[in-house]
Amino acid sequence: MNNAYFAADRFDISVALGADPTRGAAWWDEQKRIIVDIGVTLGGTCATLLHGQVDAIDIDAVHNVATLSGRDLSAGLIEARVQETFANRTASEIATIIAERHGLDADVRATTSPVGRYWQLEHDSIVLDAMARSTTEWDLLVALGQCEGVTVGVSGRTLHFRPLDDAPVPMLLEASACSRLHLARSLVIGGGVSVTVRSWNCKKAQRYEHQFESASVGPDAKEYVYVAPNLTPDTASSLAAQRLAEISRGATELHAEMPGETALAPGMQILLEGTASSFDCAYVVDVIEREMDFRKGFTERLRAHSA
Repeated sequence: MNNAYFAADRFDISVALGADPTRGAAWWDEQKRIIVDIGVTLGGTCATLLHGQVDAIDIDAVHNVATLSGRDLSAGLIEARVQETFANRTASEIATIIAERHGLDADVRATTSPVGRYWQLEHDSIVLDAMARSTTEWDLLVALGQCEGVTVGVSGRTLHFRPLDDAPVPMLLEASACSRLHLARSLVIGGGVSVTVRSWNCKKAQRYEHQFESASVGPDAKEYVYVAPNLTPDTASSLAAQRLAEISRGATELHAEMPGETALAPGMQILLEGTASSFDCAYVVDVIEREMDFRKGFTERLRAHSA
């Protein structure tokens, strides 16, 4: 399973214990750390779906099957507690430091604001308490990514701290090619959304308020109000725009099952055709679940939201 938003990719593998006589139940039981690569070959081209580490091993002694479950290499960040406050570092510098600490390559979009400016006067107490003793390196990167408007994820041995990639041309998805296709629209959010962010800045003794609205706002528009301390006008405006995007994302959703392929990735766009309705539009992929089974073959399930 490949995720788009601040979550580890996950996998489950069932292995026949008798397939390799040197790797029976005793061998799997003795392993302390297992790294796996999951790939598939279609049309002579091999594609890696996930590179990660095993978290747990389940042995079915009656049927001689070992089930391995785990996550991508973001697991190391999820388990690591934060020890520093990073008071004078930018978000991109922190992401690079953490990547190097775990032996990961850094695919990081450069940022310019020291993280102390996010919270102004409360920075040291917030970071020291919330980010050093209560959370992990992954939580810290997610919080910084949300402040900077980027996503956080690990693919292979690379930590990504940047906006999601988007193919220049959406991938076409025909409704007739899906074995299952569910389309959902929220009537609550569909009536329009208004987001207001309010903040009192202690340092400047000023109150800031920023409001963003979706493109079509009717009389039944849903209103959301967020209050956050010590924001600057720019950060308040950025937070309002970010919250509007997050809420609007759930207005229309697509859930599909179809034959497996390897071209799609979370964050890419697909263009649905064939329903003869307003659901025929562009969607952004959130989650992809691929399954290889000797009985069902190579299948794929995806969840996406309207672009």
